[in-house]
Amino acid sequence: MKIQWYPGHMTKAKRMMIEDIKLIDLVIELVDARIPMSSRNPDIDALAKGKSRVILLNKADLADEKVNDRWVQYFSNKGFHVIKADSRNRGGLKNIKTVIDNACKEKKERDRRKGIINRPVRAMVAGIPNVGKSTFINSFAGRACAKTGNKPGVTKGKQWIRLGKDVELLDTPGILWPKFDDEKVGTDLAFIGSVNDQVINLTELAAELIAFLKENYKGRLNERYGADEGTGDNEIMKSIALSRGCLKKGGEIDYDKAVALLLDDFRSGKLGRISIEVPEDYRYDQR
Repeated sequence: MKIQWYPGHMTKAKRMMIEDIKLIDLVIELVDARIPMSSRNPDIDALAKGKSRVILLNKADLADEKVNDRWVQYFSNKGFHVIKADSRNRGGLKNIKTVIDNACKEKKERDRRKGIINRPVRAMVAGIPNVGKSTFINSFAGRACAKTGNKPGVTKGKQWIRLGKDVELLDTPGILWPKFDDEKVGTDLAFIGSVNDQVINLTELAAELIAFLKENYKGRLNERYGADEGTGDNEIMKSIALSRGCLKKGGEIDYDKAVALLLDDFRSGKLGRISIEVPEDYRYDQR
């Protein structure tokens, strides 16, 4: 499933990040814990070169806990400071200031030697659309200081948020790269809603999700919808529709509604904790 989607405001957001990066001590990059690699924008590594780095595995409550732990190990081995978080419910955020302090220890020591004391750490919050940047900032700050929404592109401009004396956060709009060279990356991003549903074929996307679940999470479709996973996609979609009353007038099955329901159930965690991506040395049967 090929996806190319790069609205004008994302080009502007990238220019903005290039301008602002010189003001920044630390980049906190949010990724979706279900697809940590696919939800990373490779541009951010280049933009943040030479800066302290934190990877925040957001929505960790929606991903396999054992897989989360392996991703923490994977990114730590790459030199990142890593934290698992559920920003909606403030899970894991009590450790974020400690992580920021550890990430910026050398910077603070350099400041101390120059006689600069108590200057707040300036951190840029970056990531692709729909990974929960604004929700993270609001939860971390303990107040609604950044716009939130469940659609890509809610944050259109930069915002500075001061958190006490120690940290200043710069929120940035989510940016995607101009095209997805790997079709799997595009599909993974579509699964979690980082690509606008209006520009993709949702029926194809649902079929991809069903195939993945049948292979790696056997029994989930049966548990949720009573679907026989030994049957084809059409029969499974029929089971989903009938179990949730996705019917048109006259009793005809509303497959479009069933497709939307399946994708929403995955995105909201109603299908259980699911990791779409795992580190290279990890197998699903190790769960």
